Amino acid sequence: MTGRVQGKVALITGGGRGQGRSHALKLAAEGADIVAFDICHDLKSVAYELATPDDLKQTVAEVEALDRRAIGIQGDVRDLNALTEAVCVAVDTFGQLDIVCANAGIASFVPGLGMEGWAEVAGTNLVGVMNTLHAALPAVTAGGSAIVIGSFAALMKGGVGGEPGGLAYSYAKRQLIDYVKWVAAAAALSGIRVNGIHPTNCNTRLLHNEGTYARFRPDLENPSRDDVLPGFASLQLLPNVPYIEPDDISNAVLFLASEESRYVTGEFISVDAGAHLKLLE
Repeated sequence: MTGRVQGKVALITGGGRGQGRSHALKLAAEGADIVAFDICHDLKSVAYELATPDDLKQTVAEVEALDRRAIGIQGDVRDLNALTEAVCVAVDTFGQLDIVCANAGIASFVPGLGMEGWAEVAGTNLVGVMNTLHAALPAVTAGGSAIVIGSFAALMKGGVGGEPGGLAYSYAKRQLIDYVKWVAAAAALSGIRVNGIHPTNCNTRLLHNEGTYARFRPDLENPSRDDVLPGFASLQLLPNVPYIEPDDISNAVLFLASEESRYVTGEFISVDAGAHLKLLE
């Protein structure tokens, strides 16, 4: 029995760990070869550690353990040239590119950075997505699929707020909604679909770090995970869901990458335990 993306080649940004690794393993398990792209060093505006070169190697090893081919490429999504080179490597190595998942993203609540925090977050979460698709789409085969990872924050009236880095997070994710629609309309002429996913809180380091905890519980000096779980759960409409797992999002990535969604384009799927429904209240 063949997999749902058998024989396809997928480029995934932020592939070193977290959601990116989960997406890579989900697609590989269904037959895709993987190009995992990740910055693999920390950024000044991000209080938690980012993926390391060893993390990226681990993603490659886990894909290979599924009997699929994989390569890891270190690079910054803010660098269009680095992404263009990654696309060339993908095509030269595997002969094609069928799936692009613009997953790389950061969150910043580091105080005192001002517009430097804005620049790093907007540069990664908005410009980085645009660079990924602009570099990759000319090489994607007809019938291929591009998937943008957005955020429930794009739908929240006030966004996540906070320091300029927090404001940039909400701004970037909101801009992706229109961006996906307009790029989808253009890419459709080449037979390529472009869609997005809005996850709610997800069980990764982007959520589980001191900066995010402090944002949810500013009344506490050093809030713990247990301290913030009620606040996390209050965002979702389905009961007792403080956050979802990366695999929950990867299931939607697989659907949008597969032929099952061959007539779906220009859309965002909310994988958020009903968080967006709370906006109706």
